[in-house]
Amino acid sequence: MTLTEKLLARAAGKAQVQAGDNLWVSADVLMTHDICGPGTIGVFRREFGATAKVWDRRRVVIIPDHYIFTADSKSNRNVDLLREFAREQELPYFYDVVDGASGAWKFDPSKGLLARQHGSRYAGVCHAALPAKGHTRPGEVLFGTDSHTCMAGAFNEFATGIGNTDAGFVMGTGKLLIKVPETMLFRLEGRLQPGVMAKDIILHLIGEIGFDGATYRALQFDGPGVAWLSMDDRMTIANMAIEAGGKNGIFPFDGRTAEYIEARTKLNGTKQTYEPVEADRDQKFVQEITVDLSNLEPTVACHPDPGQRKTVKEMGGLKLDRAYLGSCTGGKTSDFVEAARVLQGQRVTIDTFGVPATPDIVHELQTTRWGEETIWEVLVAAGVRMTENAGCAACLGGPVDTFGRINQPGLKCISATNRNFPGRMGDKESRVYLASPATVAASAIAGQVADPREYLPN
Repeated sequence: MTLTEKLLARAAGKAQVQAGDNLWVSADVLMTHDICGPGTIGVFRREFGATAKVWDRRRVVIIPDHYIFTADSKSNRNVDLLREFAREQELPYFYDVVDGASGAWKFDPSKGLLARQHGSRYAGVCHAALPAKGHTRPGEVLFGTDSHTCMAGAFNEFATGIGNTDAGFVMGTGKLLIKVPETMLFRLEGRLQPGVMAKDIILHLIGEIGFDGATYRALQFDGPGVAWLSMDDRMTIANMAIEAGGKNGIFPFDGRTAEYIEARTKLNGTKQTYEPVEADRDQKFVQEITVDLSNLEPTVACHPDPGQRKTVKEMGGLKLDRAYLGSCTGGKTSDFVEAARVLQGQRVTIDTFGVPATPDIVHELQTTRWGEETIWEVLVAAGVRMTENAGCAACLGGPVDTFGRINQPGLKCISATNRNFPGRMGDKESRVYLASPATVAASAIAGQVADPREYLPN
């Protein structure tokens, strides 16, 4: 069996499964957020009763992160509904944007969009917060009401996005009916060259198979090249499995995985035991693709979908209006570090926004020093508008006052985010080009799509 098949077999109490089987699987964690949480709660109450209790309060994780730092009253009300539910259900893992169980968040104009406007428990983007807070463990099953839940597959678990109805059912029963997906193998060999990042790997692969090339399939990443990838790298790759239509993405378990999980679960007091899965030698794949990482170049996914791959060289210096660093895919500490390598001593020539994925990342960027400057100071000195309000921000568009949102038709934005369908980051006439943080940084300097290797120090 493949990694995904072994995980689902275990969760279903089966010795053997194969692609196409329909299984009732037990969930280890259910995650929801401010976009889908109110709807999920509504389904749960409708089907199980107004006074029903969730199946296991320690397995439900609620993370507001999408439409929060906005004056939009309906968006703010969504978080209020989550707060009321978490209090009623006595949920220990509700990462509220304010301190205190009875508070409410309001936009403070005096602080503006850059200064911190959240409490101490706030965790940031759900997909980055889940592993950071110790809720992703090898060998487990994670369901989340967000398509990019598959990011947690970096940790050798089955993680996939589900809708509100399914989530309401899981909330009440802890189980869900799943069809076992076929598995595609992506064998990674070699090592990335300087200036080339994990984002370039996944953009290259999606370009190979198309944005629907893995529809309802598991994407298994394996091979000697995996050993060179950090956990941040693996999260970036697994996150975008959905951009090829995948059901989930998954990596093998190794020492890097163990080191990360054991540190995070211990730090946050979450469950520390886990049992990873290893694939069988005779595992069968529906398709196999081998990639030599050393041959990859900086890559861009062009408007209007993630499958429109071109190398930076092929872009011919396309003129840009805006650059954006952030999201679960491109807002991790390592992402900003690579952007800072390019930006150090330089100055952006187009509007450039920086949104860290979590408050911990904000802290790391503001305290990690390169000589006399912190990484945060390097970015700000280069002209990047950095906000301390970690979150999804403009990745999903949001209300018109969302930080970094594209509100003008026709703007061309190069972004380290994960999706670029029309209207994704705001105005439906805008054009979004997906790239690595390094490529975004280089392009922000040049004002056109540019190769980060031209700006890296020797």
